[in-house]
Amino acid sequence: MPSLWGKAALHQIVLAVALLSLIAVSTGMGYIEIPVRTVLQALWGKMFGLESMLSRIEDLHLVTIFEVRLPRILTAAAVGAGLGLSGAVFQGILLNPLADPYTLGVSAGAAFGASTALLFVPALLGPYTVFIFAFAGAVLTLFAVISLSSSAGGMSSNNLILSGVIVTAILSAGISFCKYLAQERVSVIVFWLLGSLASSTWLEVGLVFSVVGLGFGVCLYFARALNIICLGGRTASTLGISPQRTRLVLLVTASLVAAVCVAVSGIIGFVGLLVPHMMRGLTGPDHMKLLPVSLLCGGLLLLGADTLTRAVLPQEVPIGVLTSLLGGPFFCYVFRKRQMAL
Repeated sequence: MPSLWGKAALHQIVLAVALLSLIAVSTGMGYIEIPVRTVLQALWGKMFGLESMLSRIEDLHLVTIFEVRLPRILTAAAVGAGLGLSGAVFQGILLNPLADPYTLGVSAGAAFGASTALLFVPALLGPYTVFIFAFAGAVLTLFAVISLSSSAGGMSSNNLILSGVIVTAILSAGISFCKYLAQERVSVIVFWLLGSLASSTWLEVGLVFSVVGLGFGVCLYFARALNIICLGGRTASTLGISPQRTRLVLLVTASLVAAVCVAVSGIIGFVGLLVPHMMRGLTGPDHMKLLPVSLLCGGLLLLGADTLTRAVLPQEVPIGVLTSLLGGPFFCYVFRKRQMAL
């Protein structure tokens, strides 16, 4: 057993080092090339208030690092981490390997809220109008799904999935109606739905990091209970664990994390679906090991995709489109490989 935990710790350390390294490398990539050494000096000097070290770096480089690139890079890492964490929790709660943060309509609710804001009140609450409406739409959708599934004979996995499908279908119709009413302004709604991290700010970095960190703590606290629930409701009850309460706490926590991520970035698909599949092959089904590596791998995957579209491709592609283009074929490969193994 100690060797298994040592191996899990090694996976976490490797992923953490890879993520930090990618943050440093990505910060130097773009139209203005900045050496990695300069990036590390700037970050070190900023963290510890070493003005003498910062004074040796060009002002243009400092502005590019701290005002332009780093907010977007850290937001991408935090959003990817949140989606990876939510995906792992959803797949455990719903006992469905195809579940992801959007199974219960969280993305559809956020999309409907954002579409409503962009169409009717784009400046009601200042620059954060779309974020607030998107988050509110995702949260209201979550409680609608929970209420509907609870009134359908108990909040079972099947009832939750079916309720999510129903609510998502209704909200998709609402989004289509918003597009119809928007007419020549429809491009604004479509652009948000495609997903983008281009306008990220330090306020959003702090918000996403705080919510994802708190959500990770709650999910990790209930990870052992989730392991037991995956064995069946009767087994969990026999061991003194309430499946309904644990499922509800994890469901709300993972959904709120996903709601904040979607409200900040728009619709980004396949991260929450693929990451748990990839990491489960390393750690197995134990959520005590799976949740940390899913968190780190999600951040690594989305940051890599965002760096690719921002600094490598000749023209920036919406991040949601890129993750779907990369994730779709990969998931087909994984699915096909598992089918052949059965």
